[in-house]
Amino acid sequence: MKSKTVFVCKECGNESAKWMGKCPACGTWNSMIEETLSKTSSSQTIYKKTNPVPISNVVTEEEDRETCGSGELDRVLGGGIVKGSLVLCGGEPGIGKSTLLLQVANFAAKTKKVLYISGEESDKQIKIRAERLGALSENLFVLNETDLDAISLAIEKLSPELVIADSIQTFYSENLTSAPGSVGQVRECTLKFMQIAKSMSITFFIVGHVTKEGAIAGPRVLEHMVDCVLYFEGERHQSYRIIRAVKNRFGSTNEIGVFEMTDSGLIDVLNPSSMLLSGRPVDVPGSAIVCSVEGTRPILAEIQALVSKSSFAVPRRMTDGVDYNRVTLIMTVLEKRMGLNLGGFDAYVNVTGGIRLDENATDLAIACAIASSFKNVPLPSDMAFFGEIGLTGEVRTVTQASRRISEIAKMGFKRCMLPFDCLTAVEKTDGVQLIAVRSLDEVLKYIS
Repeated sequence: MKSKTVFVCKECGNESAKWMGKCPACGTWNSMIEETLSKTSSSQTIYKKTNPVPISNVVTEEEDRETCGSGELDRVLGGGIVKGSLVLCGGEPGIGKSTLLLQVANFAAKTKKVLYISGEESDKQIKIRAERLGALSENLFVLNETDLDAISLAIEKLSPELVIADSIQTFYSENLTSAPGSVGQVRECTLKFMQIAKSMSITFFIVGHVTKEGAIAGPRVLEHMVDCVLYFEGERHQSYRIIRAVKNRFGSTNEIGVFEMTDSGLIDVLNPSSMLLSGRPVDVPGSAIVCSVEGTRPILAEIQALVSKSSFAVPRRMTDGVDYNRVTLIMTVLEKRMGLNLGGFDAYVNVTGGIRLDENATDLAIACAIASSFKNVPLPSDMAFFGEIGLTGEVRTVTQASRRISEIAKMGFKRCMLPFDCLTAVEKTDGVQLIAVRSLDEVLKYIS
C-alpha cells in the first residue's frame, strides 16, 4: 500500500493532515513533526470480540502490592508495586534512574524472574554496574535489543514477572518507518508494553529521557498511557536525589522519596529534614526555616533570600526550588501592603538541598526571608514558619498544622510562626511556642 504521512504534535500527540505552525489542540508553537503511518493497513486489523457488562457485575480484587526493596520508592508508588502496572521513570541523564531500577531488579530477582532490557548499554556495561551494586543474581536476565518484535518474543519465552526497559526512546517497531525516539515509535512501543503488562500481569518499569525543559521526551499521550509517572529531581553533582510522582493510578501524587547517591547505589534517607537543614547558617539575614507537607510527610527546609541594590534599570528576580511567579507576587504584597521599597533591588530566592517546594504554605517563610535580607536583620534561629499569604497581606490558614508542629518540635525548634486560624486545629504543641499572626503587619514586628 502507498505510505501516508501525517503531522503529529510532539507535545500532545494531536494529528493533522498538513503542517501548522501552532498546534490547534494545545497551542504550542513549532511542535508539529512529520510521521509516516504504519505500513499495515488498518482494515487488516483483527479486533477481539468483547461484550459490555453492567458495572455492578464487574468482579474486583484487592490490589496485591509487593515491596521493591526501598521504603522511599514504596512510599512514592503508594505502598509498593502493583502487579501488571506500567511505571514511567523520567529524569536528567546521570541522575540515577538506571541505578535505582537495577537495585529494584536485584531485590525482585530474589523471588522471581526479572528481565532488564537495555537499548543503550551492552550486556558487559550492565554487568559492570551490577557488580558495583552487588546485583548479580541468577534470576536477573539482561537483554540488549531495540527491535520491539524481538523484545516481545523474548518476554513471551522467558515469562518474567518484572521487566525494566531502558530507555523507551531507543526501541522501534518495524511497522513504522520513522526513526527510534520519534513520536510514533515512542507511542507504538509504549502501547505494546502496556498490552503485554495487562495481558500477562507483568510489571513494567520504563525509563524515559527528558527534554531541556525537564519534561519526558515524546508526546504527552505517553504519560496518559502509563499507570504511574515518576520524576527524578536534584542536581547531578549533589549526592541527594528526590523522586516525585506526578501521576499515580494506585496512590497519591503528593508523596516524595528522598535518596542519597553513594558508591554502592541509592540508599533511602529516612529523615529528609535533617538532611535539608545540615550546614545551615545561624544568625544570618535572609534565612528562614519552613515546614512543608509532601503527601503525608512533613519536611523542614531552609529558604534563603538575597536582596541587594540593583545596578540595572530592571531589577533581576531569580528563584530555585520555588515558583517564580509566587515569589514575585509575595514581593509585590510586601511592597504594596508593608511599605518595603523592593522596586530597585535584585532578589534571589533559593531552597537548599535541591528540593522543590510547590505548597502555598511556604509563602510566610519566603516573605520573612526576603524582608530579613532587605532589612539586614537575622531571623531567630530557633523559629520555623508556615502559612499562606493573600493579596491583601493577610496570613491564611493551611492544612495539617498539628503534624507540622510535631515535626518542628522533633527537629529541636522552640518557636513557630503560623496563621492565627490554625490554632483551633492544633491538638498539642510539643513544647513549641506558637506565634499566631493574622497579617504581615504583625510578622514584620519580629523583623526590625
